[in-house]
Amino acid sequence: MRLDLSAKKNIEGYAFIMPGLAYILALLGYPLIYNFILGFRNVDVKTFRNSSAVFVGLANYVALFKDPIFRMVFRNTIIFTFACIAVQFTIGFLLALFFSKKFTFAGPIRGLILIAYMMPMSVTALVGKNMFGQIGVINDLLFKLKIIQTLPLWLANGTMALTAVIAVNCWVGIPFNMLLLTSGLTNVPQEIYESAAIDGANAWARFWKITVPCIRSSIFAVLMLGFIYTFKAFDLMFIMTAGGPLNATDVLGTYSYRLSFTEFKFSMGSASALVLFFCLFIVGLFYLRMSMTEEV
Repeated sequence: MRLDLSAKKNIEGYAFIMPGLAYILALLGYPLIYNFILGFRNVDVKTFRNSSAVFVGLANYVALFKDPIFRMVFRNTIIFTFACIAVQFTIGFLLALFFSKKFTFAGPIRGLILIAYMMPMSVTALVGKNMFGQIGVINDLLFKLKIIQTLPLWLANGTMALTAVIAVNCWVGIPFNMLLLTSGLTNVPQEIYESAAIDGANAWARFWKITVPCIRSSIFAVLMLGFIYTFKAFDLMFIMTAGGPLNATDVLGTYSYRLSFTEFKFSMGSASALVLFFCLFIVGLFYLRMSMTEEV
């Protein structure tokens, strides 16, 4: 039986995607399924290498949500995520509006700002750790400006450590927000602004009536992607503060790592990781639903 042209194209398409699909299933699918099973069993350092681990159902999750440290970690994750999104989106939007104007050296300056986003997060975390050290550049600047009289220990105080981590993450997130929002602004026809200006609309009215509606899809994408990237943060806190002091900067990523590979509570660590996964899974479904609604 001879295949028609469309069937041949479908077979060719499946042939191209199969290697990538197999790679994803092997390196992502299997660990995810194994982690899911691990969260419903009692696996620790004693039962990891033998078959004595028993099925405990939702007991790991019940114990997890009863743990005050986990509730603190979950609260830290929420505070860290929403604080970062609010700051980096606001500043990124302002920079995108600024660089959407044509002026000399706009391109080179924007390129310099993007350096923070292109740096590896491990390097950024080390830079942030040194900047917020007791003799770092932050304390030195504040002392020279006579804003402080003594040099505070930023990373040794719970609230100050969380603030420092948020500041460093925003340093990375602001260029990302600026880049995506700038691409959205470039698609807005200038003729609309010119017509609105002729009709007497001021800058504030043009912003709310033209700019925001025209780049609504870009704004939504930036907020959703920012939430996903920030909510699953790990390397920044792990390098800067290691979750300290006293779990003040612990988030779900660092907490599940510590449970699994420091305290060797593998099932509890898997349960914590699955809480992180399901939170992001729900946000991802919401993002896909809204994206499909806008396309229709």
